[in-house]
Amino acid sequence: MKRGNLRKFGRERNQRAALLRSLATALIEHGYIVTTTARAKTLTSTVAKLITLGKKGTVAARRELMTRVGKKASEKLVKDISVRFASRPGGYTRLLPLGQRPSDGSPTVRIEFVA
Repeated sequence: MKRGNLRKFGRERNQRAALLRSLATALIEHGYIVTTTARAKTLTSTVAKLITLGKKGTVAARRELMTRVGKKASEKLVKDISVRFASRPGGYTRLLPLGQRPSDGSPTVRIEFVA
């Protein structure tokens, strides 16, 4: 039986964590990003955990968010995004398929927050 995160993206653990951290930070700061389908699907669960942590609003939660996505993104997450999703139990993002990338044919999507 398969469990856990199956996508490794051809990277070591620290590199993979840095990739997800930068994608999550960009999504929080800009509201949407365009990336490959595999990266977006993995990012969905990461961002959901961050929003749930931001909904707590405690000092410990804010400090945890700052270590994960930085000060600017964590403030926006707690003040804007978590407030917007306060009554929503999950499903914070949506994936909109954009077709294939011309260079290598990878399927791309636009990942954004649900309105």
